[in-house]
Amino acid sequence: MSAEFAEWLRGRDDGQLRALVSARPELITPVPAHLAGLAARASSPSAIGRALDRLDRFTLAAVEALAVLPPPTPVSELRALFRRALPDGDPSSSELESLLAEAVERLRTMALAYGPDDALEPAPGVREVLDAPAGLGPPAVEVFRHYAPERLDELIADISPGSPDSSGSSGDDPRARLAELLAAPETVDRLVAEVSPQARAALDELAWGPPTGRLPKARREVRVATAQSPIEQLLARALLGATGEETVALPREVALRLRGGRLHRDLSPTPPPLTGAERPQSLSDRTAAGQAFTFAGSVEELCERWSVDPPGVLRTGGLSVRDLKRTSQLLELPEWSAALVIEVAFAAGLIAAGGSADGEWLPTPAYDAWRVRATEDRWASLAATWLAMDRAPGLVGERDDRDRLRGALHPDLRRNAAPEVRATTLAVLAAAGPGLAPTPESVRARLAWEQPRRRGHHRDQLVEFTLREAEQIGLTGLGVLSAHGRALAAGDPAAAKLLAPLLPEPVDHVLLQADLTAVAPGPLTGELRRWLMLAADVESTGGATVYRFGEESVRRALDAGQGADELLAMLERHSAAPVPQPLRYLVSDVARRHGRVRVGTASAYIRCDDPAVLDQVLADRRAAPLRLRRLAPTVIASRSSRATLVDSLRAMGYAPVAESLDGDVIVSQLDARRTDVAPPARASAVVNALDDDVVAAAVRAMRAGDSAHLARLTPVKEPGGPVPRSPNTATIALLQEAIRQGTRVWIGYVDGQGNATSRILEPARMEGGYLTAYDETRAAVHRFALHRITGVSGLT
Repeated sequence: MSAEFAEWLRGRDDGQLRALVSARPELITPVPAHLAGLAARASSPSAIGRALDRLDRFTLAAVEALAVLPPPTPVSELRALFRRALPDGDPSSSELESLLAEAVERLRTMALAYGPDDALEPAPGVREVLDAPAGLGPPAVEVFRHYAPERLDELIADISPGSPDSSGSSGDDPRARLAELLAAPETVDRLVAEVSPQARAALDELAWGPPTGRLPKARREVRVATAQSPIEQLLARALLGATGEETVALPREVALRLRGGRLHRDLSPTPPPLTGAERPQSLSDRTAAGQAFTFAGSVEELCERWSVDPPGVLRTGGLSVRDLKRTSQLLELPEWSAALVIEVAFAAGLIAAGGSADGEWLPTPAYDAWRVRATEDRWASLAATWLAMDRAPGLVGERDDRDRLRGALHPDLRRNAAPEVRATTLAVLAAAGPGLAPTPESVRARLAWEQPRRRGHHRDQLVEFTLREAEQIGLTGLGVLSAHGRALAAGDPAAAKLLAPLLPEPVDHVLLQADLTAVAPGPLTGELRRWLMLAADVESTGGATVYRFGEESVRRALDAGQGADELLAMLERHSAAPVPQPLRYLVSDVARRHGRVRVGTASAYIRCDDPAVLDQVLADRRAAPLRLRRLAPTVIASRSSRATLVDSLRAMGYAPVAESLDGDVIVSQLDARRTDVAPPARASAVVNALDDDVVAAAVRAMRAGDSAHLARLTPVKEPGGPVPRSPNTATIALLQEAIRQGTRVWIGYVDGQGNATSRILEPARMEGGYLTAYDETRAAVHRFALHRITGVSGLT
């Protein structure tokens, strides 16, 4: 950090400092003690790197030019340099003037450049972070810094035969002399004209970057007279320099001359346009609403099915490939879409690992609260979770660095950049305007212009995942950002209200048919849907879902504690027509046989009031593996477990129920399994802005600390006169006013030992019965109990 940079920051007004902190919020985490500390933090490599990552291509080109040109750089020189890099007639001089002024002002605001209005220079540390600004290599002094003086003398003699030997000039550095020669345009032109066309082609390839390359035995010593290959011709003339044993670099001075006075090959001052198909916005909104409804339903169905038959947790964490395929088939979704449903449900805290000793994926108690909410609210919570979560479901099914398949819910799916990529991608879709579905190529091109330093394969992959998942979740419809998706991306709580009118109205009835099926003419209410999932099996889905009743499904409802009368009453209440006779017969017949045979523990036993039924069981050859033994006319004992007996008897055509040691029927509430394990912490959205009050308080604190720092921490003299005293209400009001105005106050204070003192403070905030303020009399930040403050007086 330079003293000039700290002084420049100190000379900025409070509004400019607040703009700096808002643009770079990491600079006040925590708040620096003074402005010199702020300057040091703003000059650190990590802070500069994060700030540069936020720049668009045009503004980044401006800071790259400042890093290359000798400081200070007049703005007029930047303008002329940019004009040479722009396409002919694009833009006009006035437009370029305005765009460049905006870029320069942004660099000043972010403290990446400083200086007077007519000249700029990069902030300390910017040159070091910009490893290859504008694709240029290091200066000649850096390229040849490891060369021996004797070797440098040979290079100088070869490229400038008429110049005196640098070693004979007292105090002359051969590196500086070589750099001076390469900085002369006529020298570079002459040397380039001497090399072969193959060597010139290699120069042209390196000129626009990357400026480095690999070369075996790069440090070979070769003279102009002995050079044979094209690369040796360049090495002998210092047009290339060895920066390592197998690496070479093109000196910056040579590259600038080869570029013909242009710093950038193609510089676009405005972002590339978004192109794609035009769609009616209303159609896109309705399509997205349908997707949103389906996605919320898929999450509910996942949790319901996993509450009955939960998959296991792998030893390494996550879900097995087999369980993912099975879930995909149950949800009737592609595997990538099923993985998205699972990952969002997990990130939202609706499922978690728990259950048995080996671990199972089960719904959490939070799911019970989520499923009773309105559909639009359920979707809004899921979509907000997806937008903020740091997991990348699109990676499921790919292989990692060790060639191992990545599974759903695996810890390796975390990507810190995922939330920001989703937010920026949706911002690009929002910028496209209503009705435009941008192509993925144009979205990537726009993001490459807006954040050129963050380009790469992994970022492009996350952008592709974002576009695909946004469509599946229902933020976009037919590639167009929906109205409710736009609101959600902007953090508007009205997203759910915008979605609600577009959702289909749930129906509370089904059409029962004589073939033991029930047709749902639309989306069912949550209660009816869950009951049908228990009492029937889904036969087909689509515009109308078809459920089929059978012995097994009816017995499943009976096992859950429902009686035949309850089942029939439920069917009559939700049927648009009378219950068909075959369905009544089915329910009555299964209920009549259900529970006649009871299984307990002996290891286990079979009990039945009808001895004839037990005679049939003993006579059945399929019962031989159960090793049954009759204890009484109505009781048979077995060495098998109760669960095995129940399953075996059902396979033989009976309908047993399990009973407890007290003889009570055990009700199997399979649809109510939950994990007691706490769900994972909900992801929070990326914070790109700070509260205005926090920013203002931070600036005031740094100003106050800077005053004490400049005064070498000299204690402030307290005003003369008696210690201030005021009523409690007046004290609170004066402190609140001082916080709003950012002014200093003089207070009376009684410490813990009962000693009365006075302090000069700059209040920052007041909460929980305490005042946090900068104490100028002690040159430190302290917390003061409000009930110990005897009074407050303003300072002029």
